[in-house]
Amino acid sequence: MPSNMKSDDSLNGVLLVDKGPDMTSHDVVAVARRCLNMKKIGHCGTLDPMATGMLILVIGTGTKLSDLLMSEDKEYTGTLKLGQTTNTQDREGEVLEEKPVPAFSDEEVKTAFKAFQGDFYQMPPMVSAIKINGVPLHKLARKGQEVVREPRFVRVYAHEINRVAVPEVDFRIVCSKGFYVRTYAHDIGQKLGCGAHLTDLRRTRSGHFTFKEGNHTTFDALKQGRRDEVLASMMSLYDVSKLRGA
Repeated sequence: MPSNMKSDDSLNGVLLVDKGPDMTSHDVVAVARRCLNMKKIGHCGTLDPMATGMLILVIGTGTKLSDLLMSEDKEYTGTLKLGQTTNTQDREGEVLEEKPVPAFSDEEVKTAFKAFQGDFYQMPPMVSAIKINGVPLHKLARKGQEVVREPRFVRVYAHEINRVAVPEVDFRIVCSKGFYVRTYAHDIGQKLGCGAHLTDLRRTRSGHFTFKEGNHTTFDALKQGRRDEVLASMMSLYDVSKLRGA
């Protein structure tokens, strides 16, 4: 190994990856393992294949921080499309129902969003990684099965409507862990009476982590094996502790 490369034993920390579309969180981890030549890498908080933005990878002894980092709040920007519901609650699913979309005023849209703020219970979608008797729901959904799910206690700390151009609505949301933004879009559509699904989603923050110049990497850098570049953006456990005020 060249002298300018860190040895595998020294690779302990957190790596922020700006995930692109059309890949799973597991895909990113697998490519990171090859790039860094080590197995002990995990991720904090799954992003759906359609979603982009911040995926936190924990490396080496950094994996001990997984539960802590996953428990923190998240921020997203997204777009929902009114008038169609899908079986996945996003644009990757099959359309289940179509309804005409009234010419909603901005105030009517705001009222629907306000119904989902603070603390409430959210029903997890069938297409999700939640396990029932050890089997992920998405595997049951692919077989056409639907099972009873327990609603989850979630929290919306803040939301903002950035654009209303019916049938599309752009928004920003700060929410608790375990929150499904596509279910949020679906539920807002139900509240408005015409249905909706999520068409775009980007995670912009997770806990204390935000994207800044030089503090993150990309899937392309990992895939192309640009190891030095990737390592230069990795945060040490000390850096993470200092960032979190510990």
